[in-house]
This record gives sequence, structure tokens and C-alpha cells, in this order.
Amino acid sequence: MKKNILLVLLLLNFTIHALAQSNYKQLISQAEDLYKSKNYVKSNEIYLLAFKNKQKDNNDFYNAACSATLAGDQISAFKFLDLSIENGWVDLAHFKSDSDLSALHNKPEWNKLIAKLQTKINQIESNYNKDAKTKLEEVYKTDQGIRQEFIAAQKNNGHASSKVDSLRKLMVYHDSLNTITVTQILDQYGWLGEDKVGAKGNLTLFLVIQHANLKTQQKYLPMLRKAVGNDKARASSLALLEDRVALREGKKQIYGSQLSSVPDQPDKYYLSPLIDPNNVDKRRASVGLQPLADYVKQWDIIWDIETYKKMLPQYEEWASRVKW
Repeated sequence: MKKNILLVLLLLNFTIHALAQSNYKQLISQAEDLYKSKNYVKSNEIYLLAFKNKQKDNNDFYNAACSATLAGDQISAFKFLDLSIENGWVDLAHFKSDSDLSALHNKPEWNKLIAKLQTKINQIESNYNKDAKTKLEEVYKTDQGIRQEFIAAQKNNGHASSKVDSLRKLMVYHDSLNTITVTQILDQYGWLGEDKVGAKGNLTLFLVIQHANLKTQQKYLPMLRKAVGNDKARASSLALLEDRVALREGKKQIYGSQLSSVPDQPDKYYLSPLIDPNNVDKRRASVGLQPLADYVKQWDIIWDIETYKKMLPQYEEWASRVKW
């Protein structure tokens, strides 16, 4: 009887935690949307409500500080900035240059925060693998730089233009070189966490493997799984790689992170084949991803589970043509 009661309690605690996590992500998404629409007062209110869930994401705290500053709530702004630093924010350059925070610069608390952040950065960087960090940050520039240029060319010249085709080939070339650099680092040191290469360097390890060929992804996927278990990488990064590998292997994705262009309509997208659509948001919440409806609206997709399930055979046929 005690075992049964314990099991019920454990399941109840897990359900409450999952609901709180899901509710948190929904609130953060609302706050971000309100910020984008310049409704800073309401955005600030939603961030305050979200943080009652006791989350510890330094980016969310930082973004909340921006909304609070623009809403005129400087007390909350300084509180959120301090919490962002306490929970891992280390981008001092962005901290200083962000125009959202300009109204705080002449306050005594501002200089105290700058000093606190600099001290923390000095402590962290003393443990860095500086050679790996430098290489990864250079790789990040090429990985993201060429993709930004590629996306801009698609928008300005159309998906089938010669410029887009040239940039696609250049992107493949850079990806092959970046893969060599990153796999050498992974083979020598393992999956380095933020404590060794900083947030950008740690992210770069994932980005390059995510953009590599299937054989490389399959080789390093177990290493990423282990890194997540050891807090050396984000669970959300693992979810994205799991999805991409599954689709490339001819399976369905798990978390709904991957989309593809509708055949003959390169500007229109569909959600690539997904297992168990009814429970996808539970799976997404478990790895820190926003609700699927919020995610896919970036591609002008309205998420409706029943419609998706009806369309799934068509999506599977389309997906069979995709060269992942």
C-alpha cells in the first residue's frame, strides 16, 4: 500500500512539475510577443507572473530586465539583471551596448552590476580551454554568417536564384571545414561545457554537428546525450539533433523541431512527420522547448492536431523526397 501511495505521489509531482514547466514556457512566449509589439508594461507583468514558477534561465531574466526597463520599472529591471548574472549570463559586451537598458546607465546599481559581472567573467575564464574556445568562436562566425547571408538572399532573390545556389554550395563547403575542426575538438576533449568554452563555444559544438552529414551525426549523438546528462549541453539541443537524425534515418521525429518546404512551393512549410502528435507538447516541455503552436507560427503554420494527423500520410510522402 505504501508503494502504491508513493507511486501516486511521484506521478502527481511529475505531472505538477510538467504543467508548471509548460505554463512557464507559455508565459515567457506571451511576454516575448508583448515585448515585440512594444507593450512593455504588460510584458513586464507577464514576466513577473512567469517567474513565480521559480525558473532559472539567464536569458529569460535578461529579456525580462529589458521589458521592465522600457516599462519604467527599474526596481524589477535591476533585480532581473542580477538574477541573470547569478544564473549564468556572461555577455558583458551585449550587457553594456543594449539600448533597451540605456535608462539604467546613470544609476549607482548599474556600475555595481558591471563590476559583479566582470568579476564573474574573470573567475570563469580562468578555467577556460582557451585554444578550443578561440577555434569554436571562429567556427561560429562562419557557420552563422553564411546562413544569415543565405537566408537574406532567399528573401531578396527567391529560392531558385543563382545567388542562392552559389551560397548554398559555399555553405556546404564551410560546413565541411567546420566539421573537421569541431570533430577534432570533440575527439580530443569530449563535449566541452560552457564552463570550458563559454556559451557560444558550447553552442557551436551542437550547431556544427547539427549541420553535418548523417554519419557524423550518428557518431556524436551518443556523446551529446551523455553531455546533457552531465549538464555540459542543453536538452533542447539534443532534441533537435534527435529529430534530424530520426528523419534522415527514415523515421518520424520526436519533438517537432524540423520543418520542410512544400514541394514546388519553397516559401510554404509543413511540419515533418512526427510521432504521437497528441503528446508532443509534453515531450517538448520536458526538454525546455516552447509549445509547438508557438514554434510553428514563425513559418505561418497554424497547429491543429486533428488536421495534422489527417495530413500525415501526405507529409510522409513529401518527406520521402527530402534530401536531409
